[in-house]
Amino acid sequence: MEERKKYQVFVSSTYEDLQPERQEIMHALLELDCIPSGMELFPAANEDQWTLIKGVIDDSDYYIVIIGGRYGSVGPGGISYTEMEYRYAVEQGKPVIAFLHKDPDSLEKRKTETSKKGQKALEAFRDLCKTRMCKFWETPQELGSIVSRSLIMLQKKHPGIGWIRGDAVASKEASKEILDLRLKIEDLNKELEKVTTHAPAGSEKLEQGDDEFGISIHFQASDDEHNNYRCRITVKEAWDDIFYIISPLMIHEATDLQLKRRLNETYSKIAATKAKKDKNFKDLKRYRNFEIDSDNYETIKIQLRALGLITQSIKQRSVKDTASYWKLTPYGDSVMVRLRAIEK
Repeated sequence: MEERKKYQVFVSSTYEDLQPERQEIMHALLELDCIPSGMELFPAANEDQWTLIKGVIDDSDYYIVIIGGRYGSVGPGGISYTEMEYRYAVEQGKPVIAFLHKDPDSLEKRKTETSKKGQKALEAFRDLCKTRMCKFWETPQELGSIVSRSLIMLQKKHPGIGWIRGDAVASKEASKEILDLRLKIEDLNKELEKVTTHAPAGSEKLEQGDDEFGISIHFQASDDEHNNYRCRITVKEAWDDIFYIISPLMIHEATDLQLKRRLNETYSKIAATKAKKDKNFKDLKRYRNFEIDSDNYETIKIQLRALGLITQSIKQRSVKDTASYWKLTPYGDSVMVRLRAIEK
């Protein structure tokens, strides 16, 4: 569920004469889930406090002023702090509402201005507030009700930025992070799918598939006089056929020894058959000890690795185990299945 915003409302007024009215306003604002702030937080009106007050007005979403029968304490500029707050809020473009007493003359004498100067300043301030949105009240209870209705209207007309709980912000940040991670996972899955079904970039320039590779096979043979000879014969084999032979060994993992043994087992038979037909070896017999050329074996590994079919395993093993292990890549696995799976 989305966290509801709380709007900060700066309440400006004279203090001593309007305490009941301020109480009603505070209750009204709290019922609206607003955050009230105002002059009662800064009882000492001076230049330093004025700087602080301006900061609170800046942070507020709405500004309301309540005017009764007193003008209030006058600041250095010759106007009251209440009027200074009102003028500042207007200058900052804050949505403002003034709540003016209907009949200031009916108020108790202790709650009104006694000097002509104060009365004149109050009247001028009231006239200033009437140039913008204003409402009139008579009793504290009536004021609370008017403030409540007016603020609801103001929120609809001028939606504020508002405040939300810090943990709700963290939750939104976490939600954004989760969304970002999901998108990243999707991208990685797409990349993995591409790796699984496609050869690496640039591999199209390499020998592969039906292209043949000449594999040198060393072996020993002897003649009728029991002379022993070290021989070599070349077997040409397609890269797909080479991979067909050794790929099942790497479904999990295979060592160099296992891979070389499988190649030797396969190509020793092919080499022996070819040697018997080769005129260079017509006087020889008892072929034995067939072994693939070491340099050719290394080339086969490098080529299959460059084609993206195999990779070296980096699994942690015991210190005594110094063998190299090889396994299929996801793409290599898919190629193996294509080559070895039996069609219906």
